This record gives sequence, structure tokens and C-alpha cells, in this order.
Amino acid sequence: MLTQHIIHTAVEAALAEDAPYGDITCETTIPADETGSAHLTARENGVMSGIEVFRAAFTTQNPAVTVTAAIKDGERFQAGQVLATVTGPVRDLLTAERIALNFTQRMSGIATMTAAFVDAVNAIYSDNYDGSVTRPHRYERTRIVDTRKTTPGLRPFEKYAVVCGGGHNHRYGLSDAVMMKDNHLAALAAHGIDLTGAIRHVREQVGHTTHIEVEVDSLEQIPAVLEGGADTIMLDNFSLDDTRRGVELIDGKAIVEASGNMNLERVPAVAAAGVDVISVGALTHSVRSIDLGLGLDLIMADTPNTSSEAGELYLDAA
Repeated sequence: MLTQHIIHTAVEAALAEDAPYGDITCETTIPADETGSAHLTARENGVMSGIEVFRAAFTTQNPAVTVTAAIKDGERFQAGQVLATVTGPVRDLLTAERIALNFTQRMSGIATMTAAFVDAVNAIYSDNYDGSVTRPHRYERTRIVDTRKTTPGLRPFEKYAVVCGGGHNHRYGLSDAVMMKDNHLAALAAHGIDLTGAIRHVREQVGHTTHIEVEVDSLEQIPAVLEGGADTIMLDNFSLDDTRRGVELIDGKAIVEASGNMNLERVPAVAAAGVDVISVGALTHSVRSIDLGLGLDLIMADTPNTSSEAGELYLDAA
């Protein structure tokens, strides 16, 4: 999903947006032959995502810049931990630093939030959990998945970050699968096609590998959706009691997805009701970027690098 082509295309667009005619501050203040090393350091705990995007932000404009990663995507880090080191001309480091941080901080923020949701769900499967748990029919544990509520143009990065946090992806876009919601069903009902007929109507038109999901907002709709042969049934904004009843009604005949106003406090109980999937829009539309910093050590031609305060700068430019 997140290919090198997608990464470089996005980074090049970001560089063109930020410095369309060069970085006039660096060009007028930093000698062209000045070199240095910048250290990517965590200022809070989190989960890493976007290390290759971080690398591309520096190497796209100058392949001579070297980036040495000390962590892999999906790994957890602690505040104060050095995550990567970048070495090269200071002008290039300063010009690319904000783009590198913008991508990495947001992606790591998504991965960190996703990991929190995954941890909250996994806790119900531990021996210490004192509530009742219904195991999902389709998967060993209930999955946390994202939605299409992503930043336009950045969907590959944000969905990749969800996977780094231990989550899974919902459909990538409108071309991937059929998802029939109330408006789609209302449009077909206007032509005299009922719920079961609507699903069968769609099934006749798509390929045999195309997945069909149907959103329901009441228990009464479930029998008709099952009769129509939906692959996934989304229980939208169901109460916990109705979620349990919905799981019982569906009884493994379709994947059960729960959606609507999911938060860390609620997802354990929803997962314990036995749903296969919980979709969480907040993973991408309400995430907070992780606080990461870049500290620059200048490499002086005639003076040994002592890493003193005088030779170290922190790259937090606006």
C-alpha cells in the first residue's frame, strides 16, 4: 500500500510546497559546505511509524544525506530514546526537517493511538479480566480497524500507520468493496426494492470476489440482510445489549462489525460482546501527533565535535 513511489511523490510535493524557490534563510545564513548530524529523539512514549518517509524527506533532495534508523516501524519507544540519525549538509537538514517531522509525528501519533485501542481490546482476553467474554466467530480476537475518514492525499500514510499500531485496514476506498448504507438502501427502496432484494440486486452485478457489507441501525433489519447474503453486517450505533443480540442473531453467518462513537473506555465491552471488528474513525480524524524532536550537532572542520551546548541546535522551526 505505502510504496516507495507513493512516498517520494508525497515528499516531493511537500518540498515543492514548503520551498518552491529554495530555502532563503538557509541560503543566506548557512555556509554551503557546513555539515552536521541531526538526531531524531522521542519526547514522549509512543509507537513508531514512518521511518522510511522520514528518510525520504532528507534523501529526496540530496541522495548524499545518510539516515540511520535505530528503530523499526511498529516498535514502541520511550521518551528520550534516539530513533534515527541524519548526517549531511546542514542546509539540507534544515530545509527538510519540518517535512520529515510532520510526516513522522502524525504517523506515529496514529500508530500510538491505534496501539492503545488494540491494547484495550486485548486486555479482555487476559486471565485477569473478570467479565464475561464472547469470542468472535471469524477471528481469534476482535480487530480494531480504521475508516475512510482520512486526510485527503495522505490515506496511504495514515492507513499504513494504523497497521504499525497493530490495527487492520477497512476498505481502502470506494472501489474496493460494496458498502450499502441507509442512503443507498433508500434509493433502491424508491424503486420498490426491499432490503433483501437490494443486496441480491448488487450481488448480481459485481464479481464473485467482491465483498458486500451492509450497515444496519436496528435488530429488525438483520434477518433480511442475512437472507440477502451480505458478507459483513455493520451494527451502527448499537447499544451493548443490542450488540450482543445482534451477534447472536448473525451467529457466524457474516462478519460482525461494530461502529459509532467508539472510544478507549467503550471498546473492551463492545469486543466482549463478540463482534469480529470494531471500526474507529478517531484513529485518523482525531489523532494527536507524537512529540518528536531533531537535535543538530555541527561538524566543525577544524574543531573537534564536543557536542557542547554551543554546538547543538534543536530543530523545531515553525
